[in-house]
Amino acid sequence: MNIRTFGTMKSGQTVKAIDLEAGDLRVTLLTLGAFLQDVRLRGHDYSLTLGSQNLADYESDMVYHGALVGPVVNRFSGATARLGDDILKFEANQLGRHCLHSASGGTHFKIWDIVEHGADFVVLAVDLPDGEAGFPGNRRVEARFELSAPANLKMSVTVQTDALTLINFANHSYWNLDGTANWDGHQIRIAADHVLPTTADDCPTGEIADVTGTGHDLREMRVISRDNPLFDHNFCLSDSRMALRDVLWLRGKSGVTMTVATTEPGIQVYDGRNGIRPGHAAYEGLAIEAQLWPDAPNHAGFPSIELAAGEELEQVTEWRFEME
Repeated sequence: MNIRTFGTMKSGQTVKAIDLEAGDLRVTLLTLGAFLQDVRLRGHDYSLTLGSQNLADYESDMVYHGALVGPVVNRFSGATARLGDDILKFEANQLGRHCLHSASGGTHFKIWDIVEHGADFVVLAVDLPDGEAGFPGNRRVEARFELSAPANLKMSVTVQTDALTLINFANHSYWNLDGTANWDGHQIRIAADHVLPTTADDCPTGEIADVTGTGHDLREMRVISRDNPLFDHNFCLSDSRMALRDVLWLRGKSGVTMTVATTEPGIQVYDGRNGIRPGHAAYEGLAIEAQLWPDAPNHAGFPSIELAAGEELEQVTEWRFEME
C-alpha cells in the first residue's frame, strides 16, 4: 500500500501520507492541505521541494510549504473583494489590513479525502460550505496528482459551485534544486512580458508593467540571487486561461532543471524571505505559484476569478524534472 499514517494533529485528526512513483520521480503528498511534502529525483539524496517529516511544522511555521492553497490564493487588498454587485469582506490576516491565502478558511488547513489512488496517482477532494470564511457557494474541489515517466508531475484542480463565487487555487511549493541552504545561483526564465508592481504591503497597485529594462525581465535564462531581483510578484503570462504550455524554467547549480507548464494566466514567484522552515534560514527556497492574477476582483482589467453556479473550473499545472 502506498498510503500510510503521517501523524496526528493537535485536533486529534489523522493525517495520511500518499507515496507515488513513476520513472525517475518519487513524490509524497499529505491529506492535510494536499501538501506536496517530498519530491525526489533518482540519483539525488535530497528533496527538490522544502518539506518536513514533522506534522507539527505544518500546523505552525510551514502552513504554506507545498500546500494547495484556496479557495483564493494570494491577497485581497483591504480584505475585501467585489463579486457581482456585492462587496465581500474577509478576515484581515496580513498586517491587520489584507486577506492572505483565504485566511483561516484556507484549504491548506483542511483534511482532504482520498477519492481514488494508484501507484502513480491520487485524487483528493474537499467540500467547502457556503459562507465559510466569507466565500459564497457550496463548493466541491478535487485535485488529481499524477506522475509519469521520465520525471513528470501533473496537478489538475477542478471546482464546482452552486452559487456565484471566487476561485483561484495554486500549489505553494518552495523549490531548491540543489538541496543547499539557499537558492543563490539558481537560474530562471519566465515567459512573461509584464509583471504586477506592488505596494509596500505586497498588494498589486493595479498597474500592468512592461518588464523591459527592469530586474524582472526574465525572458532569457539568467542567474538570480537573494537581492537581484526581489521576488514577491505575479508575472503576467496571458490575460486569460490557455491550453497547457511551458511558462517557467528553473535550473540549479547541480544541473537539475524544472520546467513548469500551466493553463493559468499568471505565476507568482516569492523569494522565501519570510517562508522559513524550523531549523533553517530565509531564502532557502523559491515559491512558484501558477494562478490567476492576485487581487483580481479589485482591479479592472485583471482576468476574472469568478465561477458561476453550475459551471466547472479546471486549473492544470505540470512540473517536469531532468538532470542536464
